[in-house]
Amino acid sequence: MSTLIRIFKYTSRYRGRAALALLLAVTGTVLVLAMPAMTQIFINDIIPNKRWDAVWPTALLAIGAIGLRQVIFTARTLSNNAFEQVVVHDLRRELYDKIQRLPMRWFDNQPTGDIMTRVASDVPAIEKVIVDSIDQALSGILQFGIVLGWMLYQHVGLTVVTLAPMPFVALATWLYSRRNESRYRAASEASSSLNSMLHDNIAGIRQIKAYTVEPQELLRFDKISGNVKRAQLRVAKANAMTWPGVSLIAESGIVAMLAAGAFWVLKGEIPQGTVIAFLVAWGFLFDPLSRINTLTQTFVGGVVAGKRVFSILDLHDESNLIEGLRPETLKGHVVFENVAFSYADKAPVVSGINVEALPGETIAFVGPTGAGKSTLLNLLTRFYECDEGRILIDGVPLTDLSKEWLRDNIGYVTQESFLFNATIRENLTLAKPDATDDELWEVLTAANADGFVRRLEEGLDTVTGERGTKLSGGERQRLSIARALLKNPPILLLDEATSAVDNTTEKLIQQALDRLRSHRTSFVIAHRLSTVRDAQRICVLERGRILESGRHEELLAHGGLYAKLASTGFKEEKVAPRIVEASAEDPAKE
Repeated sequence: MSTLIRIFKYTSRYRGRAALALLLAVTGTVLVLAMPAMTQIFINDIIPNKRWDAVWPTALLAIGAIGLRQVIFTARTLSNNAFEQVVVHDLRRELYDKIQRLPMRWFDNQPTGDIMTRVASDVPAIEKVIVDSIDQALSGILQFGIVLGWMLYQHVGLTVVTLAPMPFVALATWLYSRRNESRYRAASEASSSLNSMLHDNIAGIRQIKAYTVEPQELLRFDKISGNVKRAQLRVAKANAMTWPGVSLIAESGIVAMLAAGAFWVLKGEIPQGTVIAFLVAWGFLFDPLSRINTLTQTFVGGVVAGKRVFSILDLHDESNLIEGLRPETLKGHVVFENVAFSYADKAPVVSGINVEALPGETIAFVGPTGAGKSTLLNLLTRFYECDEGRILIDGVPLTDLSKEWLRDNIGYVTQESFLFNATIRENLTLAKPDATDDELWEVLTAANADGFVRRLEEGLDTVTGERGTKLSGGERQRLSIARALLKNPPILLLDEATSAVDNTTEKLIQQALDRLRSHRTSFVIAHRLSTVRDAQRICVLERGRILESGRHEELLAHGGLYAKLASTGFKEEKVAPRIVEASAEDPAKE
């Protein structure tokens, strides 16, 4: 009940629409009395008294009432649908906004498919609660009350007999709602698991094909889909076992009403027209009850969906997302003081990290996979918070700064050159919404991306495809770098920024990055020696700790891990000849 109340609180924002829905429901429901009233008049008055003059006027009046009721029904349907879509839009928007404001740790433990299910399936399930409650439940209650009042006015005893099955119907409905919520929850969770698996497999379809594991993935899909089937069948079984019995109990009221009515007609206590009118009215009285099956299923499913949606809405936002200090200037003096961090209470990924970057300096992180290099950049952007120690920018602890302000002043090129399924222009202007075309071409040129963009038929208006799949890896990476250049931030983070380009393109981009880094603090992670050799300080990480720190020549002379990496998998490429001429060309797709 608390979940239902919370769902309906969203309707309170639109009291005018709610009042109109109620008015139309009351007006349309009152008109259902036209049929039983007309039947009673014909049987008790017009036919016995042979009132020929009243036949057609009475019939036309009844038809007019029925027609008016249908007009009101149409208006009510249109009004309610518009009302409910506005409410659901608010809820969907609030849910999406909440998801964007949750901390990264939540996303680490939440399957993408499950999040999509809550937005795409659970919100519409809540919508059905709102729609059916206003359009069917509310009007049904009104209809039941109005018809019941008319029947009591006609004959109390016959009404009591007609209502005799009602307590049993109410008990069965209550038991169904109480016992079947767990079944609906299991069905919803099974569907969510199926969506998660489907999302992963579609995103990883290239890997599935490359490793020819289609049969194995089909078996896995079949198993999860089987879970959905069994969960849905449990719900269907409960429905099949409950509602036929409910219908039997409800419809037995017809027999009881006819038997009692016949008894009182034979005794001369009521006219037979009243019994026939009661028979017509019974259909309108129990019409709302005939919807109990569908409504109960909808409400139980909606409550389960509501709990899943509200479980997200009730989560705490990412701290300091908007709140916090917003300094007018940022010099870029960054200090890591004894920083330690672990994911999900596991062993520390990094520990005892002490690094200082003066304004304008470039700090490079190198080391084996899993050494914690990317984690340090994630801590600097406050995607995650330090477990121990602290990070300062211009002497101010990161925890005192607004995350929004902090991220506005950091340019981050990640390992995955992610592009949205939008135009190149839209992907670039994420960094600067009001950027002109001249500015876009300037950064594209700096990132060596202008050549292939100009050759595209629609240029800047070319849609990149989902995750940028219509472009090569190198092209995607160059656009990501152009986006960071457009942002022009005081602090620059480059996580394997040139990993997806060929040697010639890498050197051309490196020239642009060198110019970009000359006036800002930069942190670089790279697997190529040429990317880090000119850094003011190179930090060599292994197992989350800094083993060595110094300039390129110092570390080579030291003969430690850096020297080993440089001599094996971290070799410097020879500079390609005629590099100036190459800059005017667009390298082939990688």
